[in-house]
Amino acid sequence: MHKPLVLALAVGAAMAWTASHSAESQCFGTVAKGRLEKGVKLPSSGQNFSAYSSLGTVAGRTFVHSKVAEVVVAAYDALAKGKPEVSGGRFRPHRSHQNGLSVDFFVPVTDPNGKFVSLPIGVTNKLGYDLEFDAEARLGELRIDFDAIAEHLYQLHVAARARGVGISMVILDPQYHSKLLSSSRGTYIRQNIPFMKGKPWVRHDEHYHVDFAVRCAPNAG
Repeated sequence: MHKPLVLALAVGAAMAWTASHSAESQCFGTVAKGRLEKGVKLPSSGQNFSAYSSLGTVAGRTFVHSKVAEVVVAAYDALAKGKPEVSGGRFRPHRSHQNGLSVDFFVPVTDPNGKFVSLPIGVTNKLGYDLEFDAEARLGELRIDFDAIAEHLYQLHVAARARGVGISMVILDPQYHSKLLSSSRGTYIRQNIPFMKGKPWVRHDEHYHVDFAVRCAPNAG
């Protein structure tokens, strides 16, 4: 069974792009005011994921810090081996995403029959960012799968720790926190993964935002 975890990978324009992973990236400043050198382009697809938009990929909006790239790919590899039914997949300008340490993942959803399906992402809904789920995590006949999100966050955290990287913050609509913490990985997530405590500038109901913790140089720009 296919579980799309649509992933949107986004970084700011103030970065030096390279498709090579021959040297570790260097980040500067913060996710909201920073830049990235020697960024790494994430693969556009894999066994259990795909990028959010071919246009965004061509435009260079899927570059991240090399350590972040390692973590994202390793987490999907772990999901493919341990939970092969869980897969992932699908940016517009953000306040953050400037130094290559932030990644957006669209939520996995099921249809009325419990089948996992892809979100209806396209230019008419601003590549998915204009989709609106209700308080019960429903969009029409679609429903968010919080167990799949929890498993993905768990694998990201495990992969990050193995590489000396952390997760500094996850942003998800606060009204969904209780649903996520009631999942099979809820206890682990509660104890290990920090969530934004205030109200985000946009809802984050159709996607969840992950900031990774990598030591960056001061931003001189």
